[in-house]
Amino acid sequence: MNGLLASPLRNLLGGLIYMAVVMVMGTIAYEAAGWRLGDAVYMVILTVYTVGYTEVRPIDTPLLRGITIALIVLGCTGMIFLTGAIVQLITASQFQQILGLRRMQSQIDQLSGHVIVCGYGRIGQTLAQQLHAGQARFVVIDRNEETVATAREHGFIAMHGNAEEEPVLQAAGIDRARCLATVLPDDAANVFITLSARSLNRTLTIISRGELPSTESKLLQAGADRVVMPTHIGAERVAELILYPEAARFLHDTARKEEFARDLRLLGLDIEVVTVDTGSACVGRTVGAIEQEAAGAFLVLGLNRRDGPNVVRPDSGTMIEAGDGVVIVGRPGRARVMATIFERSFSRLARG
Repeated sequence: MNGLLASPLRNLLGGLIYMAVVMVMGTIAYEAAGWRLGDAVYMVILTVYTVGYTEVRPIDTPLLRGITIALIVLGCTGMIFLTGAIVQLITASQFQQILGLRRMQSQIDQLSGHVIVCGYGRIGQTLAQQLHAGQARFVVIDRNEETVATAREHGFIAMHGNAEEEPVLQAAGIDRARCLATVLPDDAANVFITLSARSLNRTLTIISRGELPSTESKLLQAGADRVVMPTHIGAERVAELILYPEAARFLHDTARKEEFARDLRLLGLDIEVVTVDTGSACVGRTVGAIEQEAAGAFLVLGLNRRDGPNVVRPDSGTMIEAGDGVVIVGRPGRARVMATIFERSFSRLARG
C-alpha cells in the first residue's frame, strides 16, 4: 500500500523530466531548421499545450512538418500523462487520509476497557506516555489537527475532534471504556466533557483536571470520580520538600518506593502526607483514635515530628502533635472524612 501511495510522486517527477526532454529536443530541432531561439520556444509551447494559435513561421517543408508532428505526438502524450499524475497525487493524498481514518476507527472499535484521554497538551502527553509505559490501551482526543498528528507520530491512537461533543466520545468507544481523563487547561470544557461522559456511561471512572479551586466541586457534581489540581499538586510538592524532606525521600526518591506507590494505586489506594496545624481537632489525640473515627478510610503509616525523630509504624497510643506530618494510606474519596477529622486545618502535601 505504501508503494502504491508513493507512486504518484514518482509519476509526477517522471512526467516533468519527460516533458522537459521533449520540449528541449523540439526547440533544438526548430533551431536546426533555421529558426531563432525565441520563435522555436514559442512554437514548442503552443504545440505541447495544444493552444492552436497561428504558427510564428510557415510549416511548409517536410522537415518542419516532421518536427511538428513528432512534437504533437510526444508532447500531447506527455501532457496527458503529467496531468494524470497531478490528479493522481491529489486523490492519493485524500485516499491516504480516508484510509488512515478508517484504520484508526477500526482500531478503536476493537478496544474494550480502554482509557480515553481528552487533550494532548503538556499533561496529556505525559499521561499518554505513562499509560503507554504501563501497557494500557487508550485513545487520545484533541481538537488541534497538528497535535493529533504529533500523537500519531508517537504511535498513539488519536482522534481529531471536540471531546465536548457526544458523537466524538461515542466514536472513541466511551460505552466500552473503563476510564476517561479530561486534562484540558479549560475548566469549563472539562466540566462539560465530564457531564457528557457521565451521561453516556454511568459506570465510567472519570478523572478531571481543574485549574481553579472553585472548579473542583463543580467537576464532582458533574460526575467526576477524582479531580486533579496540577497547580496545587506542584505547590504541595514544594511545601513537602521544605517541611518534610525525610517524608519526601520516603515517598519519591527510590525506585522501590515508587514501585510501592504504584502497587498501592493498583489496589485503589493513595499515600500522602497531611500537615497537622495548631488548633486542629486531632492535636492531642492518639493514632488509634483518629483511625477509629476514620472507620477504614485511611491508616497512619508514620509521623514526621517537627521537633523530634520520625516515628515509623506508630502504635495506636502514639499522640499526634501540632506541626506533625502524618503519613497515611487511604482510599479515594476520603477527603470528606479527613476534613471532619483534621477540620479545616489539614492540607495534603504529597500523593504517591
